[in-house]
Amino acid sequence: MKRRMFAALALMLACGAGAVQAQSARDAFDAEAFDAYVARAVEDWGAPGLAVAVVKDGDVWFARGYGVLELGKPDRVDEHTRFAIGSTTKAMTAAAIGMLVDEGLLNWDDRVIDHMPNFRLYDPFVTRELTVRDLLTHRAGLGNADFLWYEQDTTSEEILDKVRLVEPAYSLRSGFIYQNIMYLAAGALVEAVSGTPWDEFVQRRILEPLGMNETIPLLAGTMGQENVASPHFRVGDELMVIENATVDPVAPAGSVWSSVHDMSKWLIMLLGDGAAPDGTRLLEPATVREMFTQHVALRPAELYPTTALTKPSWAGYGLAWFQHDYRGKKVDFHTGSIDGMVAIAGMIRDEGLGVYVLSNRDHVEVRHALMYRVFDLFDPHAREPRDWSTDLRQLYDDLAARGVAAREARLSRREANTSATHAATDFAGSYTDPLYGEIKITQEGDALWFEYGPGLSGPLEHWHHNTYLVRYDAKWRGESFVTFELDSTGTVASLDLNGSGFARSTP
Repeated sequence: MKRRMFAALALMLACGAGAVQAQSARDAFDAEAFDAYVARAVEDWGAPGLAVAVVKDGDVWFARGYGVLELGKPDRVDEHTRFAIGSTTKAMTAAAIGMLVDEGLLNWDDRVIDHMPNFRLYDPFVTRELTVRDLLTHRAGLGNADFLWYEQDTTSEEILDKVRLVEPAYSLRSGFIYQNIMYLAAGALVEAVSGTPWDEFVQRRILEPLGMNETIPLLAGTMGQENVASPHFRVGDELMVIENATVDPVAPAGSVWSSVHDMSKWLIMLLGDGAAPDGTRLLEPATVREMFTQHVALRPAELYPTTALTKPSWAGYGLAWFQHDYRGKKVDFHTGSIDGMVAIAGMIRDEGLGVYVLSNRDHVEVRHALMYRVFDLFDPHAREPRDWSTDLRQLYDDLAARGVAAREARLSRREANTSATHAATDFAGSYTDPLYGEIKITQEGDALWFEYGPGLSGPLEHWHHNTYLVRYDAKWRGESFVTFELDSTGTVASLDLNGSGFARSTP
């Protein structure tokens, strides 16, 4: 009897101590000081708009917006503003797979072809041995294959059909190259097993149970909605509003739009081992642990430039989560990036701590700065939180300067006083490839015009010999070199776009 009494007393004291510690942490978090820090960082980085949320111990401790939805317009960002969350969508796809695992409909190490018999990759061995886990860990041998969907007029089905033509970049499970196509395949697997399309599955099984009413699975669903941020990009000295680049063809890899208000609910569920704040269980605890287990070991340099300052001793990838150590703690995080939009989700799960940042300017790395700032604010051993905004801005400014120097060095290799072997009219025509699709070269007066899909077009400027430079009309998409190649008779037979060949199909 005494033993039980002492055990109960010990439990009461432990619970009381936990409550005191939680209250102490809340008292120590200076929301107004953090608000001032974020506001200053947003201004320093030149972000038109940004929203950030902090969750701790199952509650939202901070959620605010800064700046505007669109430059030149008065509407302000708040915690309910919707942004593209980019590749932080991938965690929802992994969770959807996890739900099917919980239901016994598949296992992490099932072969994909056992559920999708028509799915094919270039290597028959890889086709036969590829597992569900491989789809989610960027280790299937596929290199970056975004050319299959980015600004191309292709459907998800066409992309998955074409992936059989993509030669492997490395052997199965021997490397790691981050890419999106295998997550598209994971979404197709969700539909194959559940009978429900990926976007509907996410809506019914994740968004609705969590009350994420501001979240939209596809870009197409944002049309006509209120409080939606516009994307921005800096071209030269001009920060401009740009058009959205749709990720809907590879939706399970990055198509979701949401707010920090809603994504806080998502983080709380993950930090709660699969249970929503109201007790609704979306995932079994063992499945959540599997998502955050390290499945691929990475060199820290394979993560982000931020590792130059965070200096992790190890790094890895779980199921849709990058991982590394920071101040002796395990961090699980993931970024999202698509034209004019950025996101980051970060957690220290052992401390019930999470942070989510969304912004409407391309690659504004203040997202990393705010994540680490939050981690420092909750670290009792951090004497003074580091000014991550200033330090990371210097790091990324240096990287940008190196990028400018590299571009100038590349352009300096132009050979002067050369001419093309043929008149412009001889280069006009269609050039095709079974994998890469079609490029159209048309003549307008004495000039040539380049068109590759609905979003990659622009005038061709003669560079040297038979090489031309296309500066895309959508300036934020940059530029590419196009080289026309001749056959043995001297006839224009093909063109090369950044190392990819297209055979001439029509004059």
